[in-house]
Amino acid sequence: MQYLIRVISEESEDFRRDILIDEDATFLELSNCLLEACGYPDDQMTSFYVCNEEWERGEQITREDVRDSAQDQDIFTMADTALTDFLDNGVTHLEYVFDPFNDRVFSLSVRDERTGCGAAEVVKSVGEAPRQIGDMDLSDAALAGGGGSADFSEDFGIESFNSDEIDLEGFEISEQEY
Repeated sequence: MQYLIRVISEESEDFRRDILIDEDATFLELSNCLLEACGYPDDQMTSFYVCNEEWERGEQITREDVRDSAQDQDIFTMADTALTDFLDNGVTHLEYVFDPFNDRVFSLSVRDERTGCGAAEVVKSVGEAPRQIGDMDLSDAALAGGGGSADFSEDFGIESFNSDEIDLEGFEISEQEY
């Protein structure tokens, strides 16, 4: 059995990818197919969300197990979670976070189930995919807080600093070098 999954983006009305993928494939295989279909590098912490009919997010399927310690709650990783774990239970809506820093997503919906098996493939490709990472303004003005001033004395009043005005009572000063 194979799933026919339609991928769309709210950012680009003319963008669409239809993917045919085996029901036993993992979410990692679906992620790899999506990245390749859009020409994106595989260098982001992408993830999937299982959504209800109103597109409200439920379970998350992450690229890696990012827990700080063992917790009682279930964690689903892409490599260890088969599509059938969720899609055979009536789930037809997923979100794929392709730009985790800006929470930009593709909306995926299961359109059909077909007989057969095989490697994941894009069976229809329409339009250009949006850029994977949102534009970031790394100009000097943006780095200096938008004012364009790199003079920290103006911003923080360093020129008016007087060490005689500091009351050191209650502070322990160590002579130890680290």
